[in-house]
Amino acid sequence: MTSTQQPQEPHGDGHGHGHGHAHGHGPAAPVSRHLRKVIAAVLIPFATAVAVGLVVLWPGGTPGHEPTGVGFDRQTEQGKVVAVEQVDCKDVNAAQVPPTGDTSTPEGREAVNAQQGQCEKATVEVTTGPDKGRRFTEIVQPDAPRQLHEGQGVVVAYAPDAPRDLQYSVTDVNRKLPIAVLAGIFALAVVIVGRMRGVMALIALAASFLVLTLFILPAIIQGSNPLVVAIVGSSAIMLIALYLCHGLSARTSVAVLGTLVSLLLIGLLGSLFIGWASLSGNTDDNTGLIHGLYPEIDMSGLLLAGIIIGSLGVLDDVTVTQTSAVWELHQADPTMGPRRLYRAAIRIGRDHIASVVNTLVLAYAGASLPLLLLFSIAQSSVGTVANSELVAEEIVRTLVGSIGLVASVPITTGLAALVVSADRPGPGAGEQRPARAGGGGRRRRAK
Repeated sequence: MTSTQQPQEPHGDGHGHGHGHAHGHGPAAPVSRHLRKVIAAVLIPFATAVAVGLVVLWPGGTPGHEPTGVGFDRQTEQGKVVAVEQVDCKDVNAAQVPPTGDTSTPEGREAVNAQQGQCEKATVEVTTGPDKGRRFTEIVQPDAPRQLHEGQGVVVAYAPDAPRDLQYSVTDVNRKLPIAVLAGIFALAVVIVGRMRGVMALIALAASFLVLTLFILPAIIQGSNPLVVAIVGSSAIMLIALYLCHGLSARTSVAVLGTLVSLLLIGLLGSLFIGWASLSGNTDDNTGLIHGLYPEIDMSGLLLAGIIIGSLGVLDDVTVTQTSAVWELHQADPTMGPRRLYRAAIRIGRDHIASVVNTLVLAYAGASLPLLLLFSIAQSSVGTVANSELVAEEIVRTLVGSIGLVASVPITTGLAALVVSADRPGPGAGEQRPARAGGGGRRRRAK
């Protein structure tokens, strides 16, 4: 009676990286030279095309424009609240007489409230720019969502065409320090838990941010097709992130191929349904400002580019997980054929599908919560809410991304099962046969 074969354990320094999504895996078993050539024949032209796309579409610089003074397109400086005193609201708002005595409307209530209670009179000093040291006053209503306190850092907007006393106003608070501290805690946690893999993940994150800020955004502003820019930029991010975090191996290459096919599917579906649903991509003040400043930008193409880039991060997780599952199953039982491997790995994938789809839907719902709350206050029907362009954009974004995620599981699992089953390493590849019963002890995994 033969003994049941057990999964092999990595030998060495104990740097296994196992966790619930099966990302933690030791060195991948080697594949044959022939199979490496086949994978390289697919990926090298793809990587070359991405590099050429980066060179051809690389922006020469962001086109200049005159600041409109609206929204984010304002000239801003840093400031600091140097003093705060309590004043009577009626005294500082004496000129703001309500047009009517009707308090049944929001405008009427706001006008009346502006003359009641104790307001804050904040003295703000400009700390950057040509007017550094200049001071101005800011009146804060008692029910204002943003209250000021002495010593607080603020962002001030500068309107050069306004009267001198009204040129500066507080537009936001300075949140750089808490955000920097939170980012530091995040980086520390990633390095402590992930060790070297965590360091590589942070490097990949920084590289992704650079591609986004130095290539994708300026190229779109310069007038390049947003869809083409998104595909090229996303592909570059995918190649950098996957190979940096998971190593240059056949296993990672299969995950890259699965991610690429899924991204293409998302692009096709997104293009189809954005056009069919007549989504313009110009639905709020920010997109309206972009269109006003750069009318040559295709806003519906920008919407599609956002769908592709937004889906990429979760796609990476799914494809790496499924590829790793297939490889580990094959190493546990090298006699499994592609069909058995696929069936075993797809069971893991079904659990992953349920979690990532729910995560994606809840993420988009959370981001749109204030908008959904407004519709709820208006007591709009579900059909009315779903038909509005603001909500329809999020529905299309969520469903197209989710379809791509669901499809990535069988696509990547099938590719991995075919690749690992077709592999027949030669005697020099370092692959060892499974130990026979009583073979005596643990084997060293081939490196």
